[in-house]
Amino acid sequence: MDISKKIAELKQDPEFAANVGMILIHNGIVRGWSRGTHADVSGIEIQADHKKIEELRQEHEQMDGIYKIVVHANEGTFKPGDDVLFLIVAGDIRENVKACLASLLDRVKSEAFTKKEIFA
Repeated sequence: MDISKKIAELKQDPEFAANVGMILIHNGIVRGWSRGTHADVSGIEIQADHKKIEELRQEHEQMDGIYKIVVHANEGTFKPGDDVLFLIVAGDIRENVKACLASLLDRVKSEAFTKKEIFA
């Protein structure tokens, strides 16, 4: 996903300026090491439950002050440095947008993503 292009598309919405004072972005990238052991990782296999991700997106878009949320989840086999998850949260003020992004990220990772590390 081209983040700049997606933000430009969001800004074309005639209601954008009246509702958005902040956009936060998460760009999840494959690390070259395992979170638990710090062992070298040569890749990762990811499966995404797109139905669950959409449910979470819709749920979080109903939070106070949130105007739009865009989620793009890649799945398949990836190498370190590859992009795997994009979240864009647009809303009114930082307290609302930060809380929404944090909650959405944690829930997508715990409820809609499975991954298997491939060790070097």
